[in-house]
Amino acid sequence: MTARVSIKVQPKASREGVGGRLGEEWKILVRAPAIEGRANEACVEFFARGLRVPRSAVRIASGAASRHKRIEIEGVAQETLERFLESAP
Repeated sequence: MTARVSIKVQPKASREGVGGRLGEEWKILVRAPAIEGRANEACVEFFARGLRVPRSAVRIASGAASRHKRIEIEGVAQETLERFLESAP
């Protein structure tokens, strides 16, 4: 079972969390800058910590060099991912 989500990352945000829904994407706020992959690492950490899965279960499937990304999380149901995004601060 693999959950998938499209996100738009906002690096250098004042807080980490979910900034709401933007059409088909979710806006994810991270404090890390978009330098040397730090914002990507912060995204992976955000989903791993929030969904209580190992970091190795979270993968950036596409968009590693873009603010628009497709994330895949192994071992998580799609409904669980949606609930997490809707309830995350």
